[in-house]
Amino acid sequence: MSRTDQVRDLAVPVVAARGFAIYDVEEHGPIIRVTVTGADGADGPGIDDLGAMTKELSRALDEADPISGRYTLEVSSPGLERRLRTPEHWQGAIGETVSIKIRVPGSPAERVRGVILTADPDGVEITLDPVEGSDEAPATEPRRLGYEVIDSARTVFDWEMVAARAEQNSSTDPDATDDSDLDDSASDTRRSTP
Repeated sequence: MSRTDQVRDLAVPVVAARGFAIYDVEEHGPIIRVTVTGADGADGPGIDDLGAMTKELSRALDEADPISGRYTLEVSSPGLERRLRTPEHWQGAIGETVSIKIRVPGSPAERVRGVILTADPDGVEITLDPVEGSDEAPATEPRRLGYEVIDSARTVFDWEMVAARAEQNSSTDPDATDDSDLDDSASDTRRSTP
């Protein structure tokens, strides 16, 4: 079992006890990143929730000791622009705009942007946006991509839409602000005991 799988197994009950779900667990050198989201469509965690989960997960990791040496535990929400790494991530983002880097062997890398129409265990179908600065018309047919050719992908937050909503809200309520989609995170640096 990989270290990220061990961390996931320890994190699931800690996160679920607070009414949240694991979005992802990643290891980047000495950093263990646990990304937490709302369970079953509920709101995601706030900074206080993330801080409490960081402390609880840190204790669980200290007791189970699956990581040798020093590491930094980061517990955060996915944020406005989420990485899409698993079929579940893609399925949860259907209808959202995404930026995708495609690598087909023997061809140069290609970056596309579009809206996810469908996602299944083998790949995704997207409608492509026109290339910025190009007179090229958008593709009329959806494009099917297998996960094996997707090098990286993330959702794209539409700042123009938010600005338009803010302008609309300010005309009705000048004190109205909505920061519910801002990324919160908490971290804890630990040294594992031998």
